[in-house]
Amino acid sequence: MALETDLLIDRRRLKRRLALWRAGAVLLLLAGILAFFIDRTRPLFNRDHVVRLPIEGIITDDRRLAEALDRLGKDSAAKAVIVSIDSPGGSVGGGEMLHDALLRLRETRPVVAVMRGTAASAGYMTAVAAERIFARESTITGSIGVLLQTFDGSELLARLGVRTEAITSGPLKDQPSPLHPLSSDGRAALQGVVSDMYEQFLAMVVAGRKLPEERVRPLADGRVLSGRQALAAGLVDAIGGEREARAWLAAEKGVPENLPARDLQPRSTAERLLRAAWSGAVKIVVSEWLGVDGPAPLWQVFR
Repeated sequence: MALETDLLIDRRRLKRRLALWRAGAVLLLLAGILAFFIDRTRPLFNRDHVVRLPIEGIITDDRRLAEALDRLGKDSAAKAVIVSIDSPGGSVGGGEMLHDALLRLRETRPVVAVMRGTAASAGYMTAVAAERIFARESTITGSIGVLLQTFDGSELLARLGVRTEAITSGPLKDQPSPLHPLSSDGRAALQGVVSDMYEQFLAMVVAGRKLPEERVRPLADGRVLSGRQALAAGLVDAIGGEREARAWLAAEKGVPENLPARDLQPRSTAERLLRAAWSGAVKIVVSEWLGVDGPAPLWQVFR
């Protein structure tokens, strides 16, 4: 009798445990469906609007932002995009990423750029992907060029009695290095890289502004310009801000000025938390339960 009682108690414990896991599995399934369809159902609840894309601070290669821009191209409720720039620049790769993503976006909807306080270097590279560029008269822009900086601390180390050694696979592997001066070959190789990236930047400006190269190249010596100077040089289209950009979109693209403007968020906090919770829960279920016993015991009936 004691054995049968123990078996009955164990069976009841197992049933309670299975009931808990079954409820968790159902919740996971519902959360997974919600996470999967959250991007696809968003347009159903969206009213028509204009998207404002803030580009601020140092520009870097941001995968999440590139993905958000690609998703935006499929959002039928987004009628136009205003790229609001206040950036001194950043990496060439980051500027190229934004430039290319905005060019893809232009295939499906109007894109305009509004320069605020500063839109220089990679900030200007981003702007030239737009159909029309607006700037304030006092906006600092331009700085078309590429910069690579290093420093030589070898004399300081020598005064401190520190000597460094480098074992490399080739003579250019440690160029540049703060531990010794650039060699002539190293300088030539790095100058080649900088020159190649400069030509890429120049080509973006020529194509984006529809200007002859011989007109752009003299301006592409790294100089900065005010918004008013940039307008005279053909690097921007008009003086103004977001209000003027909205007026242009209404007149030229038929995008009503009274549409609400929404800032682009690569991923909302709620979405990120939901996806993280889903991934973590799935890992627990798979590794701690299904990975040991398989899926069948989860739904096995005990009487």
